[in-house]
Amino acid sequence: MQAFLPPIAAGFLAAFVAYSSTFTVVLQGLTSVGATPDQAASGLLAISLVMGLGGIVYSAVTRIPMNIAWSSPGAAFLVAAGVPEGGFAGAVGAFIVAGLLTLAAGLVRPVATAIARIPSSLASAMLAGILFDLCLAPVRAMVEAPLAAGAIIVSFIAISLWRPLFAVPAATAVTVALVVAALPPGFSFAGPLMATPVLVTPEFHLSAAVGLGVPLFVISMASQNVPGLTILKANGYDPAPGPLFATLGGLGVAAAPFGAHSVILAAITAGLCAGESAGPDRSLRWIAGVVSGLCYIAFGLSAAVLVALTAGSPLLVATVAGLALLGVFAASLKAAMERDGEREAAAIAFLVTASGIAFFGVSAAVWGLLAGGLVLAARRLAGRRFLR
Repeated sequence: MQAFLPPIAAGFLAAFVAYSSTFTVVLQGLTSVGATPDQAASGLLAISLVMGLGGIVYSAVTRIPMNIAWSSPGAAFLVAAGVPEGGFAGAVGAFIVAGLLTLAAGLVRPVATAIARIPSSLASAMLAGILFDLCLAPVRAMVEAPLAAGAIIVSFIAISLWRPLFAVPAATAVTVALVVAALPPGFSFAGPLMATPVLVTPEFHLSAAVGLGVPLFVISMASQNVPGLTILKANGYDPAPGPLFATLGGLGVAAAPFGAHSVILAAITAGLCAGESAGPDRSLRWIAGVVSGLCYIAFGLSAAVLVALTAGSPLLVATVAGLALLGVFAASLKAAMERDGEREAAAIAFLVTASGIAFFGVSAAVWGLLAGGLVLAARRLAGRRFLR
């Protein structure tokens, strides 16, 4: 029995850290693209159930500790993207497009190859540009609500000096406490405690598909699917990429009409379930994937309460969301500027993306990636001609 304790603890820790760290980002992202509170709760419920069931089944069948997650950078992109053509129905159509592209990446090898060939410096710069504005939220909050924001930030820094892994959950707990303390006397949660699935009939618009669906797919693949697969391989597991991506894409398409923005492979928390923290016996680590899946389902059932709590304090929610993504932002910025010959192109990709300016209905993230790609291609072409 003692041998089962490490993978059980690792699975719970992975789910708790992942969920408490970024559920605020997901809610913000869904709301920013036009979701009502009920639709946002439905989206959080749907993606939690899919994450949980998918992780349980995949881990139990393959004996690989699979941790399926939502795309936190993708949700941050939704915050910056705003309401697309067609409102939330148009956003749901874009979610389906992103899922179909992930499905295609699993079934059609050239699609995954094309994504893998995107220079990591440009992909990282685009991601950093997407996260930039959201990571400024704690600074803005210090001006508008210095006491509340200060308490959240101080708790984040204090815990990070002791146990970095628990810094964001601690800041989230402080945020929830502040929100509860600020509730008016006699406040009660209207409606059921459990979220109700809300089916949204998708609308497909070219501007939303190109400006929302395609970037969401690229961000999810480059920032989490590919790194997550790399982490599994580094720990001695070798799942077939094609069927895995196809499964994730199919789950994403199925969950999208209920408001789920993405279903991807976990990257950061994958190491908790697949590494030494899940115990010395590699043959038992798959249990961590099952436990994390069960926890995701349990957490998802409380989606309505989470939405009700966070709806009245968007400033504090933005603060903890910005802190949650600070590490990802720093890592992305570092990766974008590592290569000397690609720094200029990466800087352009970052600045164009961070500007948030959309042209012809296409998001700044797409233009940032294109601008950086053109500069990098021109630089390489000029270098080849010079060498001749």
